[in-house]
Amino acid sequence: MEMQVMNAPSKQDLEVSHVPAETVGNIFTDHPRMTARNVNVYYGDKQAIDNVTLDIAEKQVIAFIGPSGCGKSTFLRCLNRMNDTIDICRIEGEIALDGYNIYAPDVDVVPLRARVGMVFQKPNPFPKSIYDNVAYGPRIHGLASSRDELDDIVESSLERAGLWAEVRDRLQQPGTGLSGGQQQRLCIARAIAVSPEVILMDEPCSALDPIATARIEELIDELSSQFTIVIVTHSMQQAARVSQRTAYFHLGKLVEVGNTEQVFTNPEHEMTQNYITGRFG
Repeated sequence: MEMQVMNAPSKQDLEVSHVPAETVGNIFTDHPRMTARNVNVYYGDKQAIDNVTLDIAEKQVIAFIGPSGCGKSTFLRCLNRMNDTIDICRIEGEIALDGYNIYAPDVDVVPLRARVGMVFQKPNPFPKSIYDNVAYGPRIHGLASSRDELDDIVESSLERAGLWAEVRDRLQQPGTGLSGGQQQRLCIARAIAVSPEVILMDEPCSALDPIATARIEELIDELSSQFTIVIVTHSMQQAARVSQRTAYFHLGKLVEVGNTEQVFTNPEHEMTQNYITGRFG
């Protein structure tokens, strides 16, 4: 994994010359938690992300939408360096959390991934008890000094994930024995147990039924008052329901980003309009 670090350009420079001319909407926010500047991603000789610049606001939900293979999940995985596991992946540009480049040489990815947690498309609970699934992160990061403190973290995390009432009497049973929707909420509880600042969600409802999906969407809305959330979704209806901002990707480019209602009702770019109206995608 190779990261070429660039000096962070000024906002004025980006507005004038570094943002692709075809990108429209408001890519900047007043209170960004994360920033991406001129990000390019390559898998070998193939370019997957093309010069993306974007702000991710604090305690807000931003949805990434676009056709399959457009780069939205690839870009999401850049935000906590999940692409580090791919040897042929090369990233250029800068991605910063609270103003600090997460690809700087001195950054340890383990605490980074605690600060920027991730929930995957398919629920992936550990082959451990419900309790140990949630307690795992706090244990390895030393967040609890006693069993009572750990118990409190587990209960609080399960409560915030909307799962405590359903599992409080079976905490020692395997997490893999839960239903699909419950497993996904367990994975969310596991992510928030280490008090992250940002939660990344890669199509978290694609493997769930409509009832479980509705519960996860309610949970996203509840958590957005405490966390910055970035969600990749193939469902435009879901993006419209859960997010405050929406970014539309196409062929690795960020085409448009802005207020979700505006993007869906009055997009500025013809490509966005064509995708939302079903002309392609």
